[in-house]
Amino acid sequence: MNKILIIDDDRELCALIKRSVKSENIEADFCNTGKEGLQKLKEKEYQLVVLDVMMPGMDGFETLEEIRKENSLPILMFTSKNDSISKVRGLRAGADDYLTKPFDMDELIARIVSLIRRYTRFNQQAGTIQKLDFDGLQIDLENRSVTTENGTSTLPPKEFDLLLYCAKHQGKILTKQQIYEEVWGEEYFYDDSNIMAIISRLRKKLEVNPSKPKYIQTVKGIGYRFNKEV
Repeated sequence: MNKILIIDDDRELCALIKRSVKSENIEADFCNTGKEGLQKLKEKEYQLVVLDVMMPGMDGFETLEEIRKENSLPILMFTSKNDSISKVRGLRAGADDYLTKPFDMDELIARIVSLIRRYTRFNQQAGTIQKLDFDGLQIDLENRSVTTENGTSTLPPKEFDLLLYCAKHQGKILTKQQIYEEVWGEEYFYDDSNIMAIISRLRKKLEVNPSKPKYIQTVKGIGYRFNKEV
């Protein structure tokens, strides 16, 4: 059974989430401070952390940074409504997804299940995976090629690297800075033209309808996400 850790100072919300995830055969522990959360992560193995930004003492960002020093498990953060600064800051610091309060419990459960599935999928195959299969798309890591209904083609280096980076983080919102620094290996200087040009070329090669992308989707004001539904 998968197990998650909820770190939030709202005790009633923690208890509600714990009851709700049982329907997906997921167990949950919860604590109300960042320090307690870090201690629990040392004592037990979890498949995901749900983390609130606003907490007394060590806030969500500080807790996130400490978790990422030791652990790569998925982290979903709660942010306040319309707080785009917190969303971007959390994603840049290593959060995998975010949800604004108040939220729909069914949406939270769906995101938790999706993040756990992605994390489990890639970690079970770590070191042996040669091909990534999605709905209508196969990525061949060894030959650096892609196969769609139109056939197989080898991609130029930057196109392949960007696609692979997004696909390996399926479902995770990636900022433009994260993508640029990973694919180009250089410090990001807020020049999005390279990223946009490559994504445009990829969409023309991979998509049936590039104007309504199925794979690499735009997250307005933040970056991109490889569709978690494929």
